[in-house]
Amino acid sequence: MFTGIVEETGEIVARERTDEGLRLQIGADEVATGLEHGQSISVSGACLTVERFAEGEWFEVFLASETVDRTYLGDLETGDVVNLERAMPADGRFDGHVVQGHVDAVATVRDVESVGDDWYFAFDLPDGYDRYVVEKGSITLDGISLTVATLESGASSAHRNGDGETVDEGTVTVAIIPTTYDLTTLSEKEPGDPVHLEVDVLAKYVERLLEARFD
Repeated sequence: MFTGIVEETGEIVARERTDEGLRLQIGADEVATGLEHGQSISVSGACLTVERFAEGEWFEVFLASETVDRTYLGDLETGDVVNLERAMPADGRFDGHVVQGHVDAVATVRDVESVGDDWYFAFDLPDGYDRYVVEKGSITLDGISLTVATLESGASSAHRNGDGETVDEGTVTVAIIPTTYDLTTLSEKEPGDPVHLEVDVLAKYVERLLEARFD
């Protein structure tokens, strides 16, 4: 389990495509220190397992085909940057919210606005995911625990995409403080860029329980 508090960003230093999936080697300082084989690391929100590592330099993970299909990690090239967080220790401080590292879908940056020292990011959610989001609730985007500032659901946020098609996914807006902007990959994001989405797992459990109750 993770908290969504990014420890540092890492750089893709090597990639190898295989018939089974994709192997990535990621350069890092703090996160690559004190690692063990089999340890879990959140890579831009996707929970991956350490296969090999060089102390304080890099670690290597393998992405099965399911992970490649569900995330945008397969599109990354050497030199690209990712958010990194090690799994939370049982006796650690819980600063963010419950983050599993299980990517639900890929959302899209809709708008980026600088307001004073802060930033406002708007993201278009894939169809159907806005029902798991509430204003002032928690959401994970690219492995970052964020608080929802505003939420527009369905038709209220309808717009045209790059192909001129009308889409009506929900749109969520978050406020980003300078520290988060500077220490994560958000500083490199522009409208149209993908981000990994993980909605609050508690919302999914509630939905499942209600479905079972009224079936």
